[in-house]
Amino acid sequence: MTYTIYDFIGNIGLFLLLGTYFLLLLNKIESRSVLYSLSNAAASTLIGISLLVDFNLSAFLVEVFWLAISLFGIGKWCYLRRKTTPTDA
Repeated sequence: MTYTIYDFIGNIGLFLLLGTYFLLLLNKIESRSVLYSLSNAAASTLIGISLLVDFNLSAFLVEVFWLAISLFGIGKWCYLRRKTTPTDA
């Protein structure tokens, strides 16, 4: 087995995912924060990139849905922020 750049990218994604979850459990990050969703989106993207070399359909689908849910969270955060920000007009 060889360790490639894709393995390294996937490992960064793994540690980002686990680190985000650990921060959530320590109450250092809120699940509704944009940082939580951005971190999950980045982690799933990095893990997904690693799966392009050693493809596994089930793992890839998990990452696709993880990314989609994270993007939904980012969109929701942007919508709520825009909705609560007073307009200057």
